[in-house]
Order: sequence, then structure tokens, then C-alpha cells
Amino acid sequence: MKKIEAIIRLTQYESAKKALEEQDITFFSYWDVRGTGTAREGHLYRGTVYDTSIIERRLVSIIVRDENLEKTVQALMSASRTGEVGDGRIFVSDIEETYRIRTGESGPETLYLK
Repeated sequence: MKKIEAIIRLTQYESAKKALEEQDITFFSYWDVRGTGTAREGHLYRGTVYDTSIIERRLVSIIVRDENLEKTVQALMSASRTGEVGDGRIFVSDIEETYRIRTGESGPETLYLK
């Protein structure tokens, strides 16, 4: 099993979600995150545009079986790409074990709905 964490533009989230659903990846977590960097991003507050180094993105976290890794990464890459600096990053790491809390089961089967 693998854990995929993708940091993508807020504006690309809906297309990434749709691309994941088309690959039958329908269960994942996401949340809004902020970071800093050398890139500057314009924000609008009460009608005033201001420039800041705060970068707002969405972090998508997905646990998949090994056989679903490549199609999940490709779905995220194709749906999140604008070709501009700041499209984001995708990180993949190993998951050693997973457990279903309700039943106490363990292993990749716990990623399926029962």
C-alpha cells in the first residue's frame, strides 16, 4: 500500500477530484493548507488586491493499493497541471499496515467498503 499526498492549487481541486473518481478512487481526505516560499501570490481582501508570500493550496491524502498507484498519480498530475510555476507536488510513501477500526481487520482489504 502507498500513501499519496498531493499539494495542488485550490482552483484545480475539482478537476483533480473528478479525475480521481474516473479512476474509481473515491475515498480520500483533503484540507486547505498554507505555505511560504519565494513565489508571491495576489490575494483579494475587501476589494483590495494585495501581494503576499503566503501560498494557499489544497492537500489531498490518499491511501491506495500498489496496483492503483500509477493511475492515481497520473490522474492527479494531468488534472492539476496548468504548466505554470506553483502547480504543486506529489509525494508517495509506503504504508506498512492498515486497520479497520470497526471490525479489527488488517491489511489491504480494509481499503474496500464492506
